[in-house]
Amino acid sequence: MRNTFAIAGKELRSYFASPIAYIVIGLFVLLYGVFYWLYLQSFLREALNLGQYGTQQALNINQHMLRPIVQNVTVLLLFVLPAMTMRAYAEERRSGTIELLLTSPITDLEIVVGKFLGALGLYVVMLSVTLIHIAILFWYGDPEWKPIATMYLGLVLLGGSFLSIGLFISTLTTNQIVAYIGSFSLFLLMWIVSWFGSFTTGFWTDLTSYLSIIEHLDDFNKGVIDTTHVIYYLSLITFGLFLTAKSVDTERWRG
Repeated sequence: MRNTFAIAGKELRSYFASPIAYIVIGLFVLLYGVFYWLYLQSFLREALNLGQYGTQQALNINQHMLRPIVQNVTVLLLFVLPAMTMRAYAEERRSGTIELLLTSPITDLEIVVGKFLGALGLYVVMLSVTLIHIAILFWYGDPEWKPIATMYLGLVLLGGSFLSIGLFISTLTTNQIVAYIGSFSLFLLMWIVSWFGSFTTGFWTDLTSYLSIIEHLDDFNKGVIDTTHVIYYLSLITFGLFLTAKSVDTERWRG
């Protein structure tokens, strides 16, 4: 585990040693802030309209504001997360440092998990910046904290799934742009696979719905933790890391 955390720390530091971390986090926070402001204005207008009609029922800020924001954030992740993984192996293969890494006294599993934890650490840092917006809601309003916690848990699991697959794509090429496009294309396919099920019925509809990575996030956004969805994401993360480890092992064999 010591080697794994050492690699994870090295990866995390390398992100912040280059413009990647600052560009990714800055772009994400900027767009998140735009969504936050737009949905906050919409929420305030709806609340004001209800007040004018004398309606006593208060709007649920989690349902009417935070859930739509999370839905838009997941779209951002399609573009942001490939940027986190595109250089993980592609750049090392291009520069030749992958040979030094593979000949060091560490296992393929330690390398793969270490790089995954480094990318996941950057992703968590990126998400943690949005807690400032959540704190503002708690300061001026009264949102429910448990659904918010499950939302963030779902986002971490979703992001971890994307990152594990993106790392695998990065092992297949020496070109970062190719790695980005390949990861984005696969992420998009995993996103829209349920659309294909809308043209069928029965088994295929259920199958495509289960395979869709975004369908499993809906219950988290509602504040519900279903073990089926947790197992799905953890299985996808494990599968992605398994493919990455096999690809790295192939690289070691070639070397």
